[in-house]
Amino acid sequence: MSDTTINELDRLDGAFAGNLLLATFSAEVRGLLEPHGDVVSLAVGDHVQVRGQDVEWSYFPFGTTMISLVVEMDDGRTVQVASIGREGAVGGIVSCGSAPAFAQAQVMVGGPAMRVPMEALEEAKSRSGFVANLFCRFSDYLLAEVMQSAACNSFHSIQQRAARWLLTAQDRAGDRIELTQEALAELLGVQRTTVNAVVGALQDLGLISARRGRVIVVDRAGLKRHACECYSIVGEHFGSVIGPSGSGGSEGC
Repeated sequence: MSDTTINELDRLDGAFAGNLLLATFSAEVRGLLEPHGDVVSLAVGDHVQVRGQDVEWSYFPFGTTMISLVVEMDDGRTVQVASIGREGAVGGIVSCGSAPAFAQAQVMVGGPAMRVPMEALEEAKSRSGFVANLFCRFSDYLLAEVMQSAACNSFHSIQQRAARWLLTAQDRAGDRIELTQEALAELLGVQRTTVNAVVGALQDLGLISARRGRVIVVDRAGLKRHACECYSIVGEHFGSVIGPSGSGGSEGC
């Protein structure tokens, strides 16, 4: 076996261990996807799906990778409606075959992901009741996140929403989050000056430390106190519908 093959197998092992959906797979179920998967490195700003274009791949992030589903308005303004990291997947997971994407899927924190062609994913769903049920459950979780984001954007302050987003990013990327304030403003759908003021306020409270292109979470407990309830609600729902077994009833994401 060549070194290249060994390295790729190691990377696939990392994907199945590091992504919370893939980690629920038995050896038999894993065999349905693994031959078709390859591990790719995603960079900040990469688009893994584009609105209006057919979805050809599904991406399973692991490590620090974080992908945002973003809706863009006619005037160029954008807002994040969901974010997906090691707990999920992006691209055709909840559809029934090839279909055009509704939202942009943009990489916010770079890192690895396992990529699987849509045809292989649909075949796995047709051959395995476990896979079909797991992705049905994930669609429930993703819809819950989108609905909670809609409520959050309507009723909660920019500071609460920013704190929630930073906590979610910390869960996936660790304490050091590679993120510009301009990118955070786009995610929250607000002006850069508004985000500057919010970040400054969180720094003054000793909750975060912001440097050029980077945010470091200093006081997680304090940040949670300043976030809205949406952060814990979405995490708890993941545990209820998926959890470590893929059948729910345990820990959140």
